[in-house]
Formats: sequence, C-alpha cells, structure tokens
Amino acid sequence: MTAEAPPGGALIVFAREPVPGQVKTRLIPALGAAGATRLYRHLLDIALRAAGATPTASRRLWCAGAPPDGGRCARLAHQHGLTWRHQPAGDLGARMAAALTATLAENDRAILIGSDCPDYSPDYLTAAFAALERCDAVLGPAADGGYVLIGLRRPAPELFAGIHWSTGTVLEETRTALQRLGLTWTELPTLRDLDRPDDLADFPHLLNTYRRLD
Repeated sequence: MTAEAPPGGALIVFAREPVPGQVKTRLIPALGAAGATRLYRHLLDIALRAAGATPTASRRLWCAGAPPDGGRCARLAHQHGLTWRHQPAGDLGARMAAALTATLAENDRAILIGSDCPDYSPDYLTAAFAALERCDAVLGPAADGGYVLIGLRRPAPELFAGIHWSTGTVLEETRTALQRLGLTWTELPTLRDLDRPDDLADFPHLLNTYRRLD
C-alpha cells in the first residue's frame, strides 16, 4: 500500500551532537566510544536521508548537546535540507512535548522520529502523515517496547508525562495515556532500534563495521 502525505505537515528529527562519549553510551562496551559515535553518525544519516526524501511542508532537526552555532548537527541539517533548533532542557518527554507543541503552532500535523533506527524510510514516514488524516495520533512501535515515531494533529503535552523512558513499557504506557486523553490513534509496522549491545545481534553488518578495534 502506498500512502500519500498531505501538505502542511512537519517532520521533526530528534538527535544529539555526535561527540564521542556522549552518544550511544550503552554501546561503548561493545564498540568503544569512537565506534559507537561512528555508528550513531550512520544511524543519524539514515534518519536525515529519510526525512529529506519525505514530501512534507517542513523538516526540522532538534539537536541536544550542540554548541551555540549548532556544530555538526547544523551542518548535517543544512546538508539534508532541514532547519535546526536546540532541544530545550528537561527529560525526553518534556523535550518531545515542547518540540511538538512548537511545531503544531505552525503546522496542522507533526511527526517526530529519533536517530536510533536503521529501518526508517520515506515510505514509512509518508504513511505516518497519511495516518494523521484519520486519527489524532500515530505511533511507530519499536521491537523493544518503545516507539521509533510519534505523530500528532494537536498538542498533547500530557501524553509525555509520567512515562518511564528508556524502558520496555514506554509503548504500553503511551497507549494507556492516549486512551485516557480520549485520542484516537493508529500504529505503523514495528521497527527495530539500536540502543543496547544485545541489539547488535540483529544487525551483524553494523557490528562488523563499527566494532571496537582496541
């Protein structure tokens, strides 16, 4: 099935400045700090390429840990046709809520993705925008119990409160919150993300490419 993205939507990519020791820290025991950073840059490139190839009104990279001038994040955003902003302070939920609220003040739909999933594609992101034509929200479940994508038609900061981030209960807690708030939603096919050393077993080509050399 091919979905056609409606005009007017905005796509948000959440990322972190790719500095050794500050990205993919849970993979450092398996890959080393340099290898984990190289892998993160690869994953971020996948997300940005998919974003850049998705037909939508605007594309934005919200970066954490970047210097005032935006650093590498700003350069990557420019390279892939995205604008960029600094992520605000707060936990992951507060930062996502802020980004979506700000974006939905200017757009009728907003999709937010991270930079940990090797399987993002323009078709997947386009399907998310199409889903928001008939539902209040859309989720892209992750195989580990989280999600790789969330989209909304209107701000819902309560949706991100009280979630136990970086655990296997994130998706189920979010479903419960959506139901509690009376929001309709649909879910896309489940994708895998890459956060922990165990996840590398699903991506042997990446393990072989980025394994630590020391």
